[in-house]
Amino acid sequence: MTAGIESLLKEAIGLDAATIGSAAIARAVRARQAACRLDDPAAYAALARESPAELQELVDAVVVPETWFFRDRGALDAMVQILRSRAQGAGGRKLRLLSLPCSTGEEPYSMAMALLDAGYAPDHFIIDAIDVSSRSVALAQRAIYGRNAFRGADLHFRDRHFEAVEGGFRPVEAVRRSVRFSRGNMFDAGSLPGGLSQDVIFCRNLLIYFDRPTQGAALQVLHRLLLPGGFLFLGPSETALPPRQDFTWAKLPMAFAFCKAAGAAALPQAKAFPPPVPKPRPFRPVPAPAGVPQPLRPTEAPHPAEVERPIRRASLGEAQRLADEGHLPEAVLHCEAHIRENGPSADAFHLLGLLREAAGSRPEAIANHRKALYLDPHHQETLAHLALLLDQQGDRAGAKMLRDRLQRMARRSGS
Repeated sequence: MTAGIESLLKEAIGLDAATIGSAAIARAVRARQAACRLDDPAAYAALARESPAELQELVDAVVVPETWFFRDRGALDAMVQILRSRAQGAGGRKLRLLSLPCSTGEEPYSMAMALLDAGYAPDHFIIDAIDVSSRSVALAQRAIYGRNAFRGADLHFRDRHFEAVEGGFRPVEAVRRSVRFSRGNMFDAGSLPGGLSQDVIFCRNLLIYFDRPTQGAALQVLHRLLLPGGFLFLGPSETALPPRQDFTWAKLPMAFAFCKAAGAAALPQAKAFPPPVPKPRPFRPVPAPAGVPQPLRPTEAPHPAEVERPIRRASLGEAQRLADEGHLPEAVLHCEAHIRENGPSADAFHLLGLLREAAGSRPEAIANHRKALYLDPHHQETLAHLALLLDQQGDRAGAKMLRDRLQRMARRSGS
């Protein structure tokens, strides 16, 4: 029923429907059908294809942002260090950075605050911030944030860079004028900065929503936008991709950064400018597999939509019990309900990945494991299972990178 819409979204924004699931797209379509007062799915599909305005509304319904300020401190520390090392070669020009996608603005504003804290004057840099969702861009330009945008124990940056306003907190003028927001699509050259222009690009956790050919095309776009020696920052689960696209790993701890210039020397570890956020010890509902991880045994079961038993409580423990008993569709429902009620977590997406794997849906399993690594780059069980899945689909380089990361973690812990 949603195949035509999925194809349209692939054409418009590069989205691989398997990475978020057809059910999520179907929910967005139903919401837009109701808003347009169209009962016929075919009529809505025709409208979305013919009307750029409705297509944008659909994109906004599908793209659900989940971000907060200073989410990736390791990457921000490395960004400051890299730009300091490039300052002498900048020739006095203004440094240029790109946040793509920028979501509702937390990432580019965090980039600006990090540079201001490092001593950069507001007129010494400019950050272009682009997102495919017009709704997200509008919220970023409004720049009023509630408590959910401020997470962790260290919120001193809010005292330095925000002012209290009606409805929440707003970045001060020096932060706001350092960022230029616009709606754009990375596959639409007219909506991107022109030429070789960027010293740094943050493109974190976007490529996981593309299939492999689209990932390659996206990396070519990012490569063209970077200046020689420029740096690209990706998400933790995307680090197996750039070496195939003429990027060199920067070897900066927890930065997941790559340099455009071949053979770039590694920089020394950056000194963190804000105190690190204490990281709580994560709950592990699924024990680490011994040796090569084994997927759950698939069982014949109806589609989750056909399950009629009510969910008694949306706990991961109950989902694990149901999975152990072979009730995979019900276990999936518990996982999804847990995420809706409690927010995303690495453990929930890891278990959901195992369930998709057990049901024989490798693309959905990989997508969920990547989301788990997005939330917790050190989730050992996810690293092990994702490495196995990548091996099974022939991605030897990606699997090796994940296993190498596991080995480094084991050496650091002394195990």
